[in-house]
Amino acid sequence: MKTGKISESILKRSVLGKIKTRRKEIQKGAGAGEDCAFLAWGDTELCPAAVSTQTCTLPVKRVTYYAIMAAANNLAASGAVPAAVTLSLTLPQEAEEAVLKELMEQAEECCGELNIQIAGGHTEVSGAVNWPVVTATVIGKAAVKREDQHERHKVCEGHKDVVVSKWIGIEGTAILVREKEEELLKRFSAGFLGAAREQERYLSVEREAAIALKSSVYAMHDVRNGGIFGALWELSRKLGVGLSIDLKEIPVKQETIEICEFFNISPYELLSGGALIMAAEDGNGLVRELKKAGIAASVIGRTNDSNDRLILNGEETRYLGPPGPDEIYKIAFKEERIG
Repeated sequence: MKTGKISESILKRSVLGKIKTRRKEIQKGAGAGEDCAFLAWGDTELCPAAVSTQTCTLPVKRVTYYAIMAAANNLAASGAVPAAVTLSLTLPQEAEEAVLKELMEQAEECCGELNIQIAGGHTEVSGAVNWPVVTATVIGKAAVKREDQHERHKVCEGHKDVVVSKWIGIEGTAILVREKEEELLKRFSAGFLGAAREQERYLSVEREAAIALKSSVYAMHDVRNGGIFGALWELSRKLGVGLSIDLKEIPVKQETIEICEFFNISPYELLSGGALIMAAEDGNGLVRELKKAGIAASVIGRTNDSNDRLILNGEETRYLGPPGPDEIYKIAFKEERIG
């Protein structure tokens, strides 16, 4: 199998197909495109508990930070508010204790930004890994009744606006600058790279998700693995609708464009944690509400009644296919800098 996210066909055949339904407390469980599970016991049924797990296997410096942020964004995009996280840290045998301390400092930094708490976890050293591998499980509570979200998805037919918050490629750009700064300085100024690195400040989607919920959006999906193209495919399949997306309306920072050109990768298929796509009745109204809160957003297209997922670029039209491995995996990182 290829590095990165497994294909939808393998997921359905070898993972989801093996899972049995046993517990009525699980209101929403594992499924293709479902990044968050909802559980309810007794008086929590109106606003059930929510949980999401994210593993970060990239050999990068801020692996714990990225894992927690990604799991928290999954909850936010599912209409939940994160409260706690458990961590599983697996370190290579060569790792010094200083590496463990750094990983935990990253975790606390992220938790402080999100106002959540580390509630437990597991730490071990293993010869099975060559760099730290982190799994973050974030637990929270749904902000609205789960059945309300189901009703929204049921009526999401026909033509709805597709809105994306901030810009694409935020996470991938920040990682590339942190990990490849020496190489990038041969082409770009320190000021340029500093501006690109600053994109990391925008990785959380919690604020825009909360505003979108109040605006009665039909669906939300955080943009991460596979970039905006991967997220659009997953949103389309989840809602059972087609898409018509204007490529020129997809917001992307100039720093991201130039860094992607440097590495010969596509910004549209690059890790894009920090961006949120939303299907809304009034996309322009949602954009105005987000901008009032200081959050950039753009209407990039519409849903339609067909099964076609179209990317329009002037006179050119292409069909969006299933997401492949993220572009970040084309970059060779130096493993020795991690452990």
